[in-house]
Amino acid sequence: MNETALREIAAQFAFSAEPTAFDLCENGHINGTYFVTCADGRRYILQKINTHVFKQPDEVMANIIGVTEFLKEKIEAAGGDPERETLTVIGTVEGGVAYVDAEGGYWRAYLYIEGATSHQSANAELLARAARAFGHFQRQLADYPADTLCETIPNFHNTVSRMENLKASVAADRAGRAASVADEIAFALAREAQCGFIVGGIAAGTLPLRVTHNDTKLNNIMIDDVTGEGICVIDLDTVMPGSVLYDFGDAIRFGASSAPEDETDLNKVYVRTDLFDAFTAGFVEGLDGALTEAELRALPMGAWMMTFEVGIRFLADYLDGDVYFRTHYPTQNLDRARNQFKLVADMESKMDELDAIVAKYIR
Repeated sequence: MNETALREIAAQFAFSAEPTAFDLCENGHINGTYFVTCADGRRYILQKINTHVFKQPDEVMANIIGVTEFLKEKIEAAGGDPERETLTVIGTVEGGVAYVDAEGGYWRAYLYIEGATSHQSANAELLARAARAFGHFQRQLADYPADTLCETIPNFHNTVSRMENLKASVAADRAGRAASVADEIAFALAREAQCGFIVGGIAAGTLPLRVTHNDTKLNNIMIDDVTGEGICVIDLDTVMPGSVLYDFGDAIRFGASSAPEDETDLNKVYVRTDLFDAFTAGFVEGLDGALTEAELRALPMGAWMMTFEVGIRFLADYLDGDVYFRTHYPTQNLDRARNQFKLVADMESKMDELDAIVAKYIR
């Protein structure tokens, strides 16, 4: 987008001064993001929400406003800095929380968090610090009424529903690929009975309904440049009601794997128990007693569930002809599915060890 158009959009927001520069953010694959520098030196984030992914952007913003305002009260009460420790939504000059342009584009703005960095990769120490921040986020929101949040992506982590989608994709075989992936389909179907572990636990009340982030990758934590500690959880678009197992599990799937999710040499793919231990330690420390014992003991199963769920989503998309996940070559979704299934199988073989790691941190 050209600078003239960006200036017209930026003028709709209550920035502290006239914008002087716009820099495109190269990271991220969903929303269009720009860093805005103003004449007084303050910086902001100007972002166009992808309404193909988030079809109800007003609900996304309602969730974000509700959660961030709640967090600001907690942070202020603890003597913290709410402008650095949670996202600050910048309203429009007309008093709204977003601006819709002439073409229907949905724009919002945040205060830029200075003196902190979003990292793309981690060692055990950095992963533990990110885990503490995610755990602290959960603890701060432990008494937030999760059932008041909108479900911005219906059934996002409903693994039962994801399995039904896979079976429908197998039956339709839109891309004519089902016969060539019979082993992968069999692997998934053999584990169908376990798909209801989390959604069934929520329904039965054995797993509490909580506010969940649902995208707990390392790069969604701002790490303070001086202290090296995680100070702010960002990218709140998928904040919804759910189970803490979603957040723990997805973080482990991404952060404790020995290889990228499209690694094709499956001998290189396994769960790193040292990283699992580091993340668990940090996560439990950040939670500071906010979870039930049932939730804590189920953490390894949460890691299994989220890895399996992503695997069946990759497989379903491959069968559908690669219509959801962005791919760079024809078999990438299949490679991703095989990678996740290898990680699932490795977790199964190490489940006693993972359980023992978690048990160390249950007080």
